[in-house]
Amino acid sequence: FRSHADYRRITRASALLDACGFYWGPLSVHGAHERLRAEPVGTFLVRDSRQRNCFFALSVKMASGPTSIRVHFQAGRFHLDGSRESFDCLFELLEHYVAAPRRMLGAPLRQRRVRPLQELCRQRIVATVGRENLARIPLNPVLRDYLSSFPFQI
Repeated sequence: FRSHADYRRITRASALLDACGFYWGPLSVHGAHERLRAEPVGTFLVRDSRQRNCFFALSVKMASGPTSIRVHFQAGRFHLDGSRESFDCLFELLEHYVAAPRRMLGAPLRQRRVRPLQELCRQRIVATVGRENLARIPLNPVLRDYLSSFPFQI
């Protein structure tokens, strides 16, 4: 790592990936493409990259079939291979491409198809009030910490 801040960003991304349900770890390109083959266009997953200069790869089902794109981390920011847009957080990058007008990404391919009710509730609350307003919701500290632990709409 080039700095302690870079280390913290990658460590946070890794912790969030472990909690998200659509991180498949050391899954190979072939394995990712096999899992995505029968899924709808836009379905995606995040996995470890096999390239030494990349931590993660995004595998997505396109109209032409599954493909994989490297997720680069440079100067403290994440960006997709071939893209100029960069983000402080890996999940902000994913949310951007889910919400983009051309909508490259759709729904994530989760390892568990049925998500716990508390995760679904957290996702709905974040989508409704926005991550920037989570601290304003009158909740006890335990619930506030839970909402803040994964403040993304994916």
